[in-house]
Amino acid sequence: MSKCKILVFLVSIMIAGLAFASTDDIAERIKRVGDVCVEGTECPSETVAPVVGAPVVGAPMVVADGGANVESNFNKSCATCHNAGIAGAPKFADAAAWAPRVEKGMEALYASTINGLPPAMPQKGMCFSCSDDELRALVDYMVDAAK
Repeated sequence: MSKCKILVFLVSIMIAGLAFASTDDIAERIKRVGDVCVEGTECPSETVAPVVGAPVVGAPMVVADGGANVESNFNKSCATCHNAGIAGAPKFADAAAWAPRVEKGMEALYASTINGLPPAMPQKGMCFSCSDDELRALVDYMVDAAK
């Protein structure tokens, strides 16, 4: 029974400590660390970090009109299967795996990305927020890496 009382006491102390956090402490923990600007629109700051490489913390990042950059979309939607070769997906930058697909033509690759290719390739490659042009850019990105 005494172990239970000690545990309750320790948890109470931890909760009480959270209750005494100042508004400034909370604001510091949840403050914004940067801005995102869409190309062609006004940015809130004069400094703009380039998309290539790691963005500078606290500086806005310029992205392609309408959404994220190609590498970001790849990491978000394609990398899970194409980095590991899951379900027969050609591995990223593996020229031998991509060669038979590239031989069919880029239009066939675009179509299989946009429409899916049963049983494994889902429609839009799981990038449901991507436009058809962004999907084509993703295919180009993967094919270029395999050259």
